[in-house]
Amino acid sequence: MEKALLVTVKLKSGLNRWRMEDIAYELEELAGTAGVEVLDCISCICEKPTPNFFIGRGKVEELAVLAQELGADTLIFSLDLSGTQQRNLEELLGRKTIDRTQLILDIFAKHAHSPEGKAQVELAQLQYLMPRLVGKGILLSRLGGGIGTRGPGEQKLEVDRRRIRKRIDHLKSELRHMAEHRKVMRKRRKDKALPVAALVGYTNAGKSTLMNALSNSVQTVSDGLFTTLDPVFKGIKLPNGENIVVSDTVGFLHQLPHHLIEAFKATLEEVVEADLLIHVLDASARRVYEHRDAVFSVLKELGADKKPVITALNKIDLLEDQMWLSRLGEDMLNPVAISAKFRDNLDALLKKIQQEFSGRMIDLEIVIPLTRMDLVNLFHREGKVKHIEYDHDGIKIRLSLPKILYHNILHNKDIVIVR
Repeated sequence: MEKALLVTVKLKSGLNRWRMEDIAYELEELAGTAGVEVLDCISCICEKPTPNFFIGRGKVEELAVLAQELGADTLIFSLDLSGTQQRNLEELLGRKTIDRTQLILDIFAKHAHSPEGKAQVELAQLQYLMPRLVGKGILLSRLGGGIGTRGPGEQKLEVDRRRIRKRIDHLKSELRHMAEHRKVMRKRRKDKALPVAALVGYTNAGKSTLMNALSNSVQTVSDGLFTTLDPVFKGIKLPNGENIVVSDTVGFLHQLPHHLIEAFKATLEEVVEADLLIHVLDASARRVYEHRDAVFSVLKELGADKKPVITALNKIDLLEDQMWLSRLGEDMLNPVAISAKFRDNLDALLKKIQQEFSGRMIDLEIVIPLTRMDLVNLFHREGKVKHIEYDHDGIKIRLSLPKILYHNILHNKDIVIVR
């Protein structure tokens, strides 16, 4: 296991409202998710970044001594480094040095399984590396492997700018084709008039656990950051019988680098196209308000911040202070408190979702011939059958149906609408 020294930097000139200890805590979580053994966490405050080392040379020399004493293989900085800063740090420290974006990209590479996910990760990595390819200063051939080296691999990293540009263009073309395929799938859902609710939230807020709970599925979940990278779709039935699709995709993060959002826009289009957003928020997180703000910052960048939102205040099983939960709910959009892990209060969440889509269903009483059991099956599958009665005149059914299906059956001569 790779051993790392974490360096948390807070700039006095920056607008970051996060406390130093919270930035350090999140960096440690990211490192743990990447499979790194954290030896120590060092913090420093700077007026502004220096062009050569980002932090002062004296502090770098202190880090070199500490890294030597601890036996650290790698130093991980909490803020992004320029190519020059990274090269200078590696030369002075004598160790691999990576920044927060490289760490996030490494985690993405670890969790990308589909062809689209892998292409998006590779595109983001190459776009990150492109401005850093200056001579041979940057250590692109790190034979020891480890964090910051997963993904494209040595061969692809050691090509010149022209070949990297060509590879970037090829990946963008591939992703456009994949986006077209996704558009076709979305059109099929729209043709069936299936509303879509997208799960959004800060990474590790419990979106995948909630997806499993709502759909009774077994999507892999773990207590780590960015465990879901590829979009997942599941069909669920609401209490009134309406079928909807729930989608889950990559989690958001505080100061998520812009080019990562750009690289994953094809995947994140599912959020943009959704009819409803279910914002899964970890109510037990110590930076819960900052997590909310980070999510809405990304939604705004995607142009999805005006969509209807339900806030699922998750992980209430970890809370001891119920008064805090009540106060938190007052500050959130359309809140409902749940525990996805223990499936607590999911019925309240489903009712809220149903309220958002309530105008899409219609209540009916109909009579159909005894020979049309295929219609009975259809009504069970696509709506909610509230009462059914068989007699010699036919099958009498009281039910709720999606309005689009109602309009489709209006002219069916085998269906008599009583009211």
